[in-house]
Amino acid sequence: MNEAFFQTFWISIKLASLTTIILFCAGIPIAYFLTYSSFRLKVILQAFVSMPLVLPPSVLGFYLLLAFSPNYWFGNFFNQYLGIRLAFSFPGILIGSIIFNLPFMVNSIQTGFSNLPVSLKDASYTLGKSRLTTIFRVLLPNIKPALLTGVCLTFAHTIGEFGVILMIGGNIPGKTRVASLAVYDEVQALNFDMANKYAIFLFLFSFVVLVFIYSVNREYLKWKRF
Repeated sequence: MNEAFFQTFWISIKLASLTTIILFCAGIPIAYFLTYSSFRLKVILQAFVSMPLVLPPSVLGFYLLLAFSPNYWFGNFFNQYLGIRLAFSFPGILIGSIIFNLPFMVNSIQTGFSNLPVSLKDASYTLGKSRLTTIFRVLLPNIKPALLTGVCLTFAHTIGEFGVILMIGGNIPGKTRVASLAVYDEVQALNFDMANKYAIFLFLFSFVVLVFIYSVNREYLKWKRF
């Protein structure tokens, strides 16, 4: 295994870690709003959040690539005022990854909120607790499996991303080349041995993440019964 192999996995892990941290912070208020808000048009927000689940990654990647171009206001703003080039760069694939993985975090946390009895939140307000205190001291501690599921699924899915990253990042070694793109690249070059090494790492990683999620959730449910 050469330096390029470990560099590729480092980019994948860095991308997955940053995506997960950002979505965890943003996913909690979004999921809370979608669960408890009585806003009539929140179904539109729910549709936008879930769009990446049904939209082909190439379509999402194409429109993001257009938006990241200096010819459009979004990409031009980052390029001109912040000095950040989004197209074919790590910041670009990070933004794309955040958008693409949004439903995996938000839907998991929203499911956790939805499964809580409404009386739990009402009781906290009755005792004079603020909304923030209710969220962080009452609601979130009771949806730990949902939070863990959202974190693990977001991280694992980011590791396995392909279409969106390829469209936005362009598979540049040392910058935007992640492990999933490396498998495709090595197969195209008929280098099946190296492709197999990348694939085995991705397979084992995904398997370990799923086993971890199911094990923790099972133990938590057993603990709650007692």
